[in-house]
Amino acid sequence: MTPAITAEFIRRIPKTDLHLHLDGSLRIPTLVELARRERVKLPSYTEEGLRKLVFKKHYRSLPEYLRGFTFTVAVLQSPENLERAAFEMAEDNLAEGVRYIEVRFAPQLHCRAGFSIEQVVHAVCKGLDRAKHRHNRRPAVTRGEDIPFEYGIIACALRHFNEQYSPYYRQILHVMSYAPRKEVFAAASLEMARAAVEMARHKGLQVVGFDLAGEESGYPAEAHKAAYQFAHSHFLKKTVHAGEAYGPESIFQAITECHANRIGHGTFLFAWNMIRDPSIEDPRAYARWLAEYVASQRITMEVCLTSNLQTTPSIRKVSDHPLKQMIRHNLSVSICTDNRLVSDTTVCKELQLVADHLHVTPHQFRNLVIAGFKGSFFPGSYTDKRAYVRRVLDRYERLEQGILGASSRLAAR
Repeated sequence: MTPAITAEFIRRIPKTDLHLHLDGSLRIPTLVELARRERVKLPSYTEEGLRKLVFKKHYRSLPEYLRGFTFTVAVLQSPENLERAAFEMAEDNLAEGVRYIEVRFAPQLHCRAGFSIEQVVHAVCKGLDRAKHRHNRRPAVTRGEDIPFEYGIIACALRHFNEQYSPYYRQILHVMSYAPRKEVFAAASLEMARAAVEMARHKGLQVVGFDLAGEESGYPAEAHKAAYQFAHSHFLKKTVHAGEAYGPESIFQAITECHANRIGHGTFLFAWNMIRDPSIEDPRAYARWLAEYVASQRITMEVCLTSNLQTTPSIRKVSDHPLKQMIRHNLSVSICTDNRLVSDTTVCKELQLVADHLHVTPHQFRNLVIAGFKGSFFPGSYTDKRAYVRRVLDRYERLEQGILGASSRLAAR
C-alpha cells in the first residue's frame, strides 16, 4: 500500500523556494506598521481589511493581482525596512522547514539618490544573514541533526516600466527620452545585469542569478538579450519568467536568446495551440520537442500552483495545472510560492496541494522536493553544493522511513 504523504512529513522535510519575490512576501502587520511610519496610504490598516480589498484568495485579473505590489514596494525604500522584510521572510521560511531560498526582487525599484543598487542588495543580504546565523548556530544544526540555512539573491530586471515605478526608472526615462521605450527597457536591464555581476564577483554579496519579470505579451525576452548575454558571459546563472501568460515560443526564446538555466512558471510549455509564429509548421511537434529539450537539459521549471490558479483563468483547479504533465515528461520541477503574501501561501501549502490533488507517488514527490536543491543557483562551489544536497537527501530519507514508513505500517494493520 502506498503511504500517504502527511502534513507532518511535509512540514519536517527540508525544502526550498527558488521563486520567491521579496516584495510579494511581507507580513501584513509589518506592511501596516511600515506604511504608518512612512506615510504610505493603504486601503485598510487591518489584516482583515487588506485581505478583503487587496490580498485576496481570488483575483479577477493579473493587474488586480499586481496591485498589492504598489503598497509593498512603497514601504521598502530604506535599508532598515528592506533588512527587516528580508529577515522576517527568512524566519517565516525557516519556521516551516525551508532550508534554502532564492530571493528575487528588482533593486532598481528601491534605489534613489544616495541609495544605490548595491546598497539595496546589501540591506537585503544583511537581513538574510541575520536569520541564517541565528538558525545555523542552533545545536541541532551544529550536531548535524538539521540542515543549515542557505540563500541566494536573484536580481530582477523588468520587461517594461513607467515613470511611476521608481525614481531610478523616472530618471532613465528622462535621460533616454530620445529613444524608443523598447531601448530604454533594454538599457535598464543591461545596467542591472552589470551591477549583478559586479556584486557577485567583486562585492562579496550572494547574488547568484539574473531574472526578467513582468508582463510577457508585447514585451518579449529577446529585447533584453544584451543583458542576458552579459550575465552569461560572466558566468552568472539565469532564469526568466516565461510561459506564465504566453505560449511555448516564450520559453523557447528564454532558452535560446537568454541562455536560461531555469524557467519561472513555464505554465504553457505544452500549449501548442498558443503558438503564433506562422513559420512553425507543426505546432504540436514544436511543443513536444521543446518539452523534450527542457527535460534532457535539466532546465528546472519553477512551478507556483496557487499563483497560477489566481492569475490564469484556464486553470480553475489544481488538477487542471500542467504540473502532472511535467512530471510525466520527467522534467526537473521545483515547487515554489511566488509571493507568500499576495498568494497567501507557504511552501508547505504548495506541497500539500500536490499531495492532495495530483496523486503523485512518494518517489515523484521526493523528486519534486529534491529538484529544488539540485536546480538551485547555490552560492558555493559545485563540490559544496553536492555535499549540501547529499546532506539533504540523507535527512529526507530518514524522515521518509520514519514518518511515512510508520504511517504505512499503521495502515496495513
